[in-house]
Amino acid sequence: MRVMIWGDMEGVACIQSWEQVTGGNPLYPEGRVLFTEEMNAAVRGARAAGADEIIAVDCHGAGGGWSFKSLVPEMLDPGAEWVLGHPWARYITPLEQGTDAVLFVGAHARAGAPNGVLSHTVSSEAWYNAYINDVPVGESGILAAICGVWDTPAVFVAGDTATCDEVRDLLGDSVVIAPVKIGLGRFSARSLAPTVARRLIEDRTGEALTTRDWPAPYKPQSPVTFRVELASIDQTAAFAGRTGVQIVGARTVVSTGNTFWEAWSQFWYR
Repeated sequence: MRVMIWGDMEGVACIQSWEQVTGGNPLYPEGRVLFTEEMNAAVRGARAAGADEIIAVDCHGAGGGWSFKSLVPEMLDPGAEWVLGHPWARYITPLEQGTDAVLFVGAHARAGAPNGVLSHTVSSEAWYNAYINDVPVGESGILAAICGVWDTPAVFVAGDTATCDEVRDLLGDSVVIAPVKIGLGRFSARSLAPTVARRLIEDRTGEALTTRDWPAPYKPQSPVTFRVELASIDQTAAFAGRTGVQIVGARTVVSTGNTFWEAWSQFWYR
């Protein structure tokens, strides 16, 4: 069984401030350790469930030279291979080769979610809202749609309760959840202790992969539209002339493709 783990930092237990997830800040090393240990917990759970190939991807943009390299290398569990430094939501080789299931660890809620800890969608400064075929999505929804292009289901999510609810609302109640904290606002949370959160993640990862009561892969109907409401009017200029992308409002751009991967890819490249 081949499994991918997509990891982010904002949804990790005991993380509730930008200083913990932004490279160069004094609290960032603390956040890196918390993040790494939750990813390791998911690896252990996947191994226990019979996964013989695990590809774990650092999906956290910490800024500057730290982006997508927040995991602490010497702490990484040897039961997985680790993808570091790759642009967000662009590593699809295991999906193309055939992947059985995808897990989300450290996931956070989409922009504007009530009581979503550090909630945002892709960029806390540049984006407001994102939609796939007019359905509002956060980063987990985007990743699930990418995986769905290759018929791979997202079966597990660990994060705050707002995120767990968001993913289940989108993909179905058969997604196994590991709620490690409850948001008390955007920058505060009631959290499990890290050791307890890791045990929960390990156990429920194993449960998700063992029971195989998986949701269907997330495959929005073709043609697929990806619409983003940007934060300011000047940001639309960057999308002028991109194939398949239209500027449809002062702050809104839409990319259309036969699959979500096509719509997603042309959104970023000319």
